Amino acid sequence: MFFRQIHGYFPFWRLLLLLLGLSVGVQLAVITYNHLSGYYVLSGYLHFFLRLARGIILSLSAAFLIAYPDLFIIRYFNKSIPWGKQTALRILLQMGFAVTIAVIIALAVTFTANRINPYSEDLSGVLITNALIIAVANLLMMAVLEGWIYYIESKKATLKAETLEKELSQIRFEVLKSQINPHFMFNSLNVLSGLINRDTVKAQQFIDEFSQVYRYVLETIEQPVTTLGRELDFMHSYLFLQQIRYGRNLGFSVDVPAALLNCVLPPLSLQVLLENAIKHNIVNESKPLRIEVYSDGYNLVVKNNLQPKISSAASTGLGLKNLVKRYALITGEEPSFKIETGHYIARIPLINPESDEHTDR
Repeated sequence: MFFRQIHGYFPFWRLLLLLLGLSVGVQLAVITYNHLSGYYVLSGYLHFFLRLARGIILSLSAAFLIAYPDLFIIRYFNKSIPWGKQTALRILLQMGFAVTIAVIIALAVTFTANRINPYSEDLSGVLITNALIIAVANLLMMAVLEGWIYYIESKKATLKAETLEKELSQIRFEVLKSQINPHFMFNSLNVLSGLINRDTVKAQQFIDEFSQVYRYVLETIEQPVTTLGRELDFMHSYLFLQQIRYGRNLGFSVDVPAALLNCVLPPLSLQVLLENAIKHNIVNESKPLRIEVYSDGYNLVVKNNLQPKISSAASTGLGLKNLVKRYALITGEEPSFKIETGHYIARIPLINPESDEHTDR
């Protein structure tokens, strides 16, 4: 699991190239310094290349032994002490672990090298020198890995933000398109035309509620959340228009405590559920449709008796899918939809604005 996550950041070949580059650089620096300082003088080019090859093999092995513990430490600290919180403590702990790992690796590599080809120098001096070199190299590697991870995470975050913004724009377009549905507009204007001739007072009320519906759409379509109170006001306007068309064949009840009215949810969530209920069920005198809206803890429930239209075209479920996506943009909770004892029940989470559970994207 750990290696799969690490290689998600670093494909093995990239990590190999990074460590190989660091190993070559360290060995060139060490061999050159030792030769120029007289600590270990080379006898010629062949001696140089043999020592370089031997050093690279040992350094690369040590680098892998160092890299994976470093990555584990970085991953652990990113969860327990992320940057921005107790930064000084994280730096001290991370440097301490880096040095400790370096000393352990230095001991292992030095004793292995000594067994293969015993050092002519004092072994304790070689151990100290190698420990210092590997400690410096490990601190450098830790910084490189941190920078690499930060770059990758920043790139992923930017890509995710762009993807979410495109997705949110598409969702907003779909919601707006569903609101300016030509069938809804056509039916509403037909109803209004009939009302004008026989009941001017109700016709004026119809126009007022109709304008409320579209004003709400335009005001909230760009907002990530709205209050439940505003959603319920919109619901009354929307159902008023539908009741003018269906009369007493369409009924609804609302039972939501005032304490929940300031909770938030994605705008036009109720419209999606109400339209879904009316669109896919028979609504006539012999089979009236009853919609109940009530709360269950911090959930809003929309329930209707199930009487599906026989000739109804297969539903794409686009409205409900978009609703789930809109919830995913602001909270970890998801709506649920189920059929139970002859009723269709939709349950959507209500978000307490004081709990900071939602985020504006």
